[in-house]
Amino acid sequence: RCNFTNLNASPRKYISNNPRFIISALNQYNQENFIDLVKKYKIKFHEKKLGQLFCDNSAQEIIDMLLNECKSANVVLKIDTKIIEVNYKEKFFIIRDNLKTYQCSSLIIATGGLSVPKIGASEFGYDIAKQFNLNVIDTVPALVPLTFNEKILKKCKLLAGVSANATISIRKTFFEEAMLFTHRGLSGPSILQISSYWKEGDSINIDLCPEKNIFNFLLEKRNTTPKQNINTIINSFLAKRLVTIICEENQITGNMGELSNKNIKKLADSINNWTVEPIGTEGYRTAEVTLGGVDTNELSSKTMMSKKYPGLFFVGEVVDVTGHLGGYNFQWAWS
Repeated sequence: RCNFTNLNASPRKYISNNPRFIISALNQYNQENFIDLVKKYKIKFHEKKLGQLFCDNSAQEIIDMLLNECKSANVVLKIDTKIIEVNYKEKFFIIRDNLKTYQCSSLIIATGGLSVPKIGASEFGYDIAKQFNLNVIDTVPALVPLTFNEKILKKCKLLAGVSANATISIRKTFFEEAMLFTHRGLSGPSILQISSYWKEGDSINIDLCPEKNIFNFLLEKRNTTPKQNINTIINSFLAKRLVTIICEENQITGNMGELSNKNIKKLADSINNWTVEPIGTEGYRTAEVTLGGVDTNELSSKTMMSKKYPGLFFVGEVVDVTGHLGGYNFQWAWS
């Protein structure tokens, strides 16, 4: 359905070595400008959640709209074309492809990042930047599922398909959205979001029930319903399979009245304060975006043109600007 933008797009929804770089582009062309274009084409859309806008019908409507906009600007699309060489001579760029050679005064690199290589992602844009002596910030997969050691992976496999609304945090950065257990580790929107901030060696903190202080909740239940089974109580707000594993891991069974403060604290920490250390990510194969890219210090924030080579532009994901999940990366491309 194409999550084509987000109502909440603003510079703080983006990661870059130079966060202020984003301000100018978003000011010149923001989410409202793109929404106006969508409305002009009478494409029906809706807000799903957290400001995310989706087509009612199909992503194809956005593609058709963009192709129409190209057509009205007399854009010529050349497909099945391989760029063999790009050179610069006397203020002109000379581009040679598999059929002919072109000369131009403006060259725009909008080739994206390394995410999802099976749809054509490559290092082409970064290679061009390096060829013209522009600095490229090291790239890593972002908005990507995290992987874990065998002990945690075993737990994830047993829980594959189970989800929870969780708050995931690293230091002061946190996201509260759905988290999903999979055969390969942890995924879901909250994990994808935090992955953009995770670095090797970092632990992440997971609160499986952010709306409840579990310790206080269980102390109260011990007083009010001492004969109720502990599993039954936690089942009221967490998936049954997840509750079974948490209780087994902590070796806690029986009725509420039988639980000591120490055991209640152990259970509460397993739910509100589960700390895990990922060993990696699933990589570019499943990453939605690429963190890093052409250094923004090399570009004009107003025009995206190279400061060293007049007429050479880098736009979109190839630049060191990465949005949060939810339509922000599309909006950066439009802007």
